[in-house]
Amino acid sequence: TPGLGLKSVQTLLENIEASKSSPLDKVISALGIRFVGGKIAKILAKRFKSLPNLMNASFNDLIEIKEIGEAIAKSVTLYFQNNKDLVLKLIELGINPQYEEKIGDNLIFSGQTIVLTGKLETLTRQEASQMIENLGGNVASSVSKNTNLVVAGSDAGSKKTKAISLGIKIIDEKEFLEMCKNAKIY
Repeated sequence: TPGLGLKSVQTLLENIEASKSSPLDKVISALGIRFVGGKIAKILAKRFKSLPNLMNASFNDLIEIKEIGEAIAKSVTLYFQNNKDLVLKLIELGINPQYEEKIGDNLIFSGQTIVLTGKLETLTRQEASQMIENLGGNVASSVSKNTNLVVAGSDAGSKKTKAISLGIKIIDEKEFLEMCKNAKIY
């Protein structure tokens, strides 16, 4: 390949090989679709289950998804119109992961929206978010009437106050870890 040294070509080939085992949401995120970050990529992966399905999704298919607005739906459809050959080439190279449902003994947060607030003592935000998602829940950044549970660490402020005013259940990190432990996933 002109302009690429042997080491660059080798690195590129190694990266392609490694990405064959990447989960679908990571591949979608890596495509660089405008407005599609990690969270939206997970939603798209769960809904469409494969790159070909997502590539063939219409604007209307996308807009039906609660978390997807017009800007994201337009961006996704436009991306696949303009990059169909690239995506087909990736699939041909073996980069075509399928979405797999996480099946645990007890998806205790299934369908629930959970907000993290304050400083957690033993977990990072990312670790706590991953635990919630692995147990079927969705992590939100703000408290609303649709919030099912708030995990409050130390220095929890306005989110905790709002949860109290809306009558939403609030637990601390210790209770959260106990719930996750009882679900036999962690």
